[in-house]
Amino acid sequence: MPYQQGLYPVVRKDNLAKGVYSLVIHCPGIAREAKPGQFIHLRVPAHILRRPISIAGIDAEQGNIRIIYEIRGEGTKILADLKAGDMADLLGPLGNGYTLLEPDRKCVVVGGGIGVPPLLAVAAHYGANATAILGFRSAQAAFLENDFKKAGVRTVLCTDDGTMGRKGFVTDALEELLQSESPDMICACGPSVMLRKTAEIAERHGIACEISLEERMACGVGACLGCACRIRRDGKERFLHVCKDGPVFSGKEVVF
Repeated sequence: MPYQQGLYPVVRKDNLAKGVYSLVIHCPGIAREAKPGQFIHLRVPAHILRRPISIAGIDAEQGNIRIIYEIRGEGTKILADLKAGDMADLLGPLGNGYTLLEPDRKCVVVGGGIGVPPLLAVAAHYGANATAILGFRSAQAAFLENDFKKAGVRTVLCTDDGTMGRKGFVTDALEELLQSESPDMICACGPSVMLRKTAEIAERHGIACEISLEERMACGVGACLGCACRIRRDGKERFLHVCKDGPVFSGKEVVF
């Protein structure tokens, strides 16, 4: 997959929740090549290492992509200062995204916290044939629910404390859904424990499942070998790299 690097203008910035920001960036070449589940590497001023951020939206016609990130450290705190009109140094699109079936097939996306954004473009591909199960700590931490609904996606919101939607884990909501429905694909992104449980549920129900992993990355293109993950493929365990071979893998392959 070809990737590009350059300075691109920020078209729009929004604050979605406490410490969570959305940027729309005009980068026609990247938008033309990007697939749901891929990511970009964003340069932080005065820092050596770029920050990998998943692509939440792709508008190839307008030449824009949308990224959503949460302040987690010094680098992302600096990125929070970006505003419309500023230039962003991007490298992308990187990695391998989710498998997209025909839009008339049924798909369930399962996301937790900052793992929710890359699933928006996946769900939008299926529209009314998709169900999104989204989990957050509380109502204050929730975001993107309306974006999923605008895409025609049936949306189930879960919060740890019950302040919004249903109280409990997304995997409980998934188990309940699968008692009455059998989708063709499950796509997930979020905390490792959530991904492991989602993969187990999909395996038990005989449903194809793809999960997006998160690891610390330096280069983003498979050169530094710093983001290794353990995969079981062809009956053998091996180490592959989240940035180049992923971040999306079959749920059956990942060794947690």
